[in-house]
Amino acid sequence: MADDKKKGIVAEFKEFIARGNVVDMAVGVIIGGAFTSIVNSLVNDIFTPFLGMILAGVNFDSLGITIPWGNRPYINIGNFIQCIISFLLTAICVFAIVKVINAVRNNTLGKKKEEPKPEAPKPEPAPTKEELLLAEIRDLLKEQQNK
Repeated sequence: MADDKKKGIVAEFKEFIARGNVVDMAVGVIIGGAFTSIVNSLVNDIFTPFLGMILAGVNFDSLGITIPWGNRPYINIGNFIQCIISFLLTAICVFAIVKVINAVRNNTLGKKKEEPKPEAPKPEPAPTKEELLLAEIRDLLKEQQNK
């Protein structure tokens, strides 16, 4: 009975792994990790020094506060600012990638969406002989009721 349970768990695991969305998620996590290191390098090595130069030589690595009591903890504000910039750049890049993927998926990259042309109203078909006869009978009945 234990072997049947193990086979069931193994089969269930195989089914779980074989799903397309699990594989897609795994690829996304791996690429996201690699992409995060690229964005971190961009922030730490390019944007932060440039921002420090604009802000009159502020060095974000040493930007922080030492609290004068206890064991004198250091609050690293510069690192926090770098993390915020890194997050915003990552979010912008992911947004741009999703927009491009959606555009390619919808086949609208570089094309304007054509609005459907409004159709001209179709004229009502002429009444059939039966409809004309029924209308005459209706009108005659109305006349008799009004007398």
